[in-house]
Amino acid sequence: MESDQSYSVRGLRPHEETRSRRVSISDQVVGIDNPVFEHNRRISATSQHDSESARKKSILHHSNGESVENLPQFKFDLENGRINGQSRKKSAMSLSSSIRDKIEYTEELKSSWLYLFCARCHGPDDTPSWEPPGWRRACPRPFCPTYRKFARILCLFLLGIMAWGITYSLVGADAAPGGPLFSLACLAIAAHFAGWIFSLTTLPALIGMLFTGIIMQNVGLVHIEGYAHVVANLRKIALVIILTRAGLDLDPHAVRRQRITMPKIGLVPWLVEAVVVTVMSKYLLDLPWIWSLLIGSVVAAVSPAVIVPCLFRLRSKGYGVAKGIPTLIIGISGIDDAVSVAGFGILKSVLFSNDALWYQILQGPLAIVGGLGFGALWGCLAKYVPEKGDPFMVPLRVLMLLVGGLLAVFGSEAIELGGAGPLAVVAAAFVSCYFWQQEGWDIDDNPVTISFEIFWMIFEPILFSVTGTQIKINELDGPTVYLCIACLVAGIILRIFATVLVGVGSRLNLKEKIFIALACMAKATVQAALGPVTLDQINRSDTDAVRYAETTLTLCVLSIILTAPTGAIIISLTGPRLLTKTTELVVPQEGWRSRKHSIRDISIINEDPDLEESADSKP
Repeated sequence: MESDQSYSVRGLRPHEETRSRRVSISDQVVGIDNPVFEHNRRISATSQHDSESARKKSILHHSNGESVENLPQFKFDLENGRINGQSRKKSAMSLSSSIRDKIEYTEELKSSWLYLFCARCHGPDDTPSWEPPGWRRACPRPFCPTYRKFARILCLFLLGIMAWGITYSLVGADAAPGGPLFSLACLAIAAHFAGWIFSLTTLPALIGMLFTGIIMQNVGLVHIEGYAHVVANLRKIALVIILTRAGLDLDPHAVRRQRITMPKIGLVPWLVEAVVVTVMSKYLLDLPWIWSLLIGSVVAAVSPAVIVPCLFRLRSKGYGVAKGIPTLIIGISGIDDAVSVAGFGILKSVLFSNDALWYQILQGPLAIVGGLGFGALWGCLAKYVPEKGDPFMVPLRVLMLLVGGLLAVFGSEAIELGGAGPLAVVAAAFVSCYFWQQEGWDIDDNPVTISFEIFWMIFEPILFSVTGTQIKINELDGPTVYLCIACLVAGIILRIFATVLVGVGSRLNLKEKIFIALACMAKATVQAALGPVTLDQINRSDTDAVRYAETTLTLCVLSIILTAPTGAIIISLTGPRLLTKTTELVVPQEGWRSRKHSIRDISIINEDPDLEESADSKP
C-alpha cells in the first residue's frame, strides 16, 4: 500500500503526503552544502505535491518492488533539468533557454576540469527560489552560484562589516587594520575559506584551518600577541562547545545496550596509548613525569570532528548499521574526550598549583566527584526548566547547557579544580539528552544539538587557526619533531592492537574490530583546544617550562596534521570493505521533526559505486 512506502527524506510521514514539500541539502557552509559529501553523487530528487497529482515515489523504491540494486542509474542533468531521461517542462527561467546562445554544453565542456570543479564547488541546488530577471543569463550555472547563495554570501559580508563597525566604535585602534583584533578576525575568515577549499577534496576542513594559522603566522600576517587572554578564553568556549556536542552525541539507549563494550573499547585502548606516549615522551623527549602524563592524556583523545562526518556518510549507505558500529565509535570518541579533558585538567591543576601536597593529591577525586555531581544535577534541572510546553523551550534549553557549561569550565578554573569543569559539561549534556529522549527527541533530531553544531561552525576556524599561529617553523628543532612523530606512531600502533584484543568476546567480528581501531586514530579537537593551554600559564622566564610547553604544543599539532587526514581517508576507504552493508532503508524513530532538514535527511545511494561494488564482490 502507499502508506507502507518508505521515504527518501526522514521525517515525512504518510499523513503528510499531500503537503507541499521542498527539501534541499543543508546550507550550513557558504558555497557548498556539506563539505564531506561528494557532489557528483545521486541524491533524492526534489518532490512537490498537490491535490491533483499523486506523490512521487522515493528513488529508493522501484514501482514494481524491485530492490535498490536493480534501479536504473539516477542522473541529474544541470543543463536541462532531466531526471532519468524524463524531460521536465521548461520554464521561462530555464537554463537551456536563457544561455543556449552563449554557452554550448558539449560533452568536452562537461568533462573539463573547470565544469567539474564548478559543479563540485557550487553543488546541486534545484529547489525553487526567487531570482532577479536575467540572473541566469548573466550568471550561468554551474560556473556561477545561484542567486540564493550569492545573496547569502552578501548578507554575511554585510553583517561582518556592520559587526566590525560596532567593534571599532567600541574598541578603537585595536579593531583597525593592523590591530590585533582586526588580525584575529581576518585570520578566522581566511581559515574558514581555507577549510572550505580543503573540504572540496573530502579532507577535513580543520586541516585547512590549521595550515592557515601556521602560514599566516610564519609569513608575518598575524599579530595577536596582545590578545593572548582573549584567545585563551575563546579556546575555553570552543572546548565547552566540543564537550557539549560529545555529550549530546552519546545515545543513552546505545550506551545501555553496549554498557560493557563501549566503555571497554573506549577506556582500555585510550589508557594504552596514553601510557605509551607518556613513557616515550619521558625517555625520548626528556620531559618530567608530570609533563609526560599531561601529554599522554591529551594525545590519546579521539576527534569527533573528523570521524563523525565520515561515519554519517557510511551510516547513510547502510554500512555497519546492523550492529551499530557508527554509534559505537561516536560513543567511544565521547568517552575518550571526557577522560582526556578531565585528566588534563587534573594534571594541569597539580602542575601549576602552589597548595600543599595532600590537597594536590585530593584534587583528582574532588574534580571527578564535583564535576560529575554538578553535571548530573544541571542535566536533571534541564529536564524541568524550562517547562516542556514552553514555546521558547528550544532556545532556553540551548542557553541552559551553554551557560551551565561556561560556568563549570570558568568556575572550576577559578577554584583551581580544572578537571571538574569539562566533566560537568559532558555529564550535563548526556543526562539532559537522556531525559529529552524520553520526551520524544531522537538522538539525530535533537534541536539543541543542531544549535551547538552552528556554534561549532563559528568557533572551529577560530580554534584551529589560532592553534596554528602558535607554531613558528624557524623555532622548531628538527630532532624534536622526529622524536614527537616516533611517540605518536608508537602510541597509535599499540592502540590499534589493544582495540582488536579488547574486542575479543564481543559480538564484533575481526573486520569490524579492525575498522574501529583504525577509525579511532584520528585526532584534532581536544589537541587543538588543550595543546596551547600550558603556554598561556607558564612563566616565560623559565626556559625549561617554555621548552616543555612548546614540546607539548608541537606534539599536539603534529598529531592533528598526521592523523586527521589519514583517519578520514582510512575511514572512507576501509568502511565499505570491512563493514557489512544493510540494504533495507532504516526509518528513524518518531520524535521531534520540526527542525529544518539537513544533509542527514537525504537518502544517498551508491556514493562510491566502484568502491562499493568491489567491496561487495569480495567474500
